[in-house]
Amino acid sequence: MSFVFEPAPVASVAVAGSEDRLPVRRIFCVGRNYAAHAREMGKDPDREPPFFFTKPADAVVDHGATLAYPPLTEDLHYEAELVVVIGRAGRDIPEAQALDHVWGYAAGNDLTRRDLQAEAKQMGRPRDFAKGFDRSAVIGPVHPVAAVGHLSEGSIRLTVNGSRKQDGDLKEMIWSVPEVVAFLSRSVEIRPGDLIMTGTPAGVGALVPGDVCTVSIDGLPGLTVTIGARG
Repeated sequence: MSFVFEPAPVASVAVAGSEDRLPVRRIFCVGRNYAAHAREMGKDPDREPPFFFTKPADAVVDHGATLAYPPLTEDLHYEAELVVVIGRAGRDIPEAQALDHVWGYAAGNDLTRRDLQAEAKQMGRPRDFAKGFDRSAVIGPVHPVAAVGHLSEGSIRLTVNGSRKQDGDLKEMIWSVPEVVAFLSRSVEIRPGDLIMTGTPAGVGALVPGDVCTVSIDGLPGLTVTIGARG
């Protein structure tokens, strides 16, 4: 088969302890999955059904990268998140079987152009440009379930230049990992290489050029990204 244009490289993330990389198919993100964060965003944290938005696969960025401050924003925010990596396809998955479809876990940072998000919300428009811009999904090395087990509780923290900004626990998620996987599979067939960013605890805030931002989750190594000058 020939193509009109050269196909883009396969987006991928690192795998802990391996030279192999994990191909990324899609990135799903759960909105407002921690009650305290829902409140700080002005929303009722009652347990309504989870909602999802997406980022393009090629938005992924590895641990240790330096990112140019993105265009069209004056309010770039960090969001520490647990990332679930799907390794087995499925549709309409029962909650009791959902973890069988999880290959591993990683730390993530859902970078957000908050001013564009607020504008989209006010005008009733999609949030794609606020959430799905270039290099907006910082993903650490993926640790297989065989190495770390399934993560359902433990500290999730974020620091900026060594100062703690977010400090929560995975057990505070409104919707657990099995519930999120099962619910998502009712809408789409999940497949190997799909990533799910499971939401962020309270304490989101702005980043500026020169900031060093680190996400730490119990059971996983730290994930660091540096914000560079405007591109």
